[in-house]
Amino acid sequence: MPKVSMTVNGKAVSANVDARTLLVQFLREDLRLTGTHVGCDTSQCGCCVVHVDGKAIKSCTVLALTLEGANVTTIEGLAQDGKLHPMQEAFRENHALQCGFCTPGMIMTSVDIVNRKGNTLDEQTIRHELEGNLCRCTGYHNIVKAVAAGAEAMAK
Repeated sequence: MPKVSMTVNGKAVSANVDARTLLVQFLREDLRLTGTHVGCDTSQCGCCVVHVDGKAIKSCTVLALTLEGANVTTIEGLAQDGKLHPMQEAFRENHALQCGFCTPGMIMTSVDIVNRKGNTLDEQTIRHELEGNLCRCTGYHNIVKAVAAGAEAMAK
């Protein structure tokens, strides 16, 4: 089996993996980082979003071997020194979750939105940018509020 090496949440990791191993499988099964969820396996639901070299990707459709040397951040890597990331805090404060299954992907996507679009986001932009993330529990109202609040908090 081929070996893959990358940095995940600031730590160098490497493992022998089957050539067909998806990044989401590598994270969950090999590294036991289970915050990244598997929802659809077809890149439609967004539950598996992580950041690779600073950009959001859906980890259910990327082979782990293609990320040799990459820097990967999962939901577990957002909090620093025991303190939630501002977007995580905004989701908590704005009650932007119900069952929580989509939440890690929503948060990772939201951080990426802010990184790309800036800290002042209107509702239409947020809703458009979240189209690749599905939530089956909420009406998205509190998620949109949380993204806007998180965006503002990330500016500080």
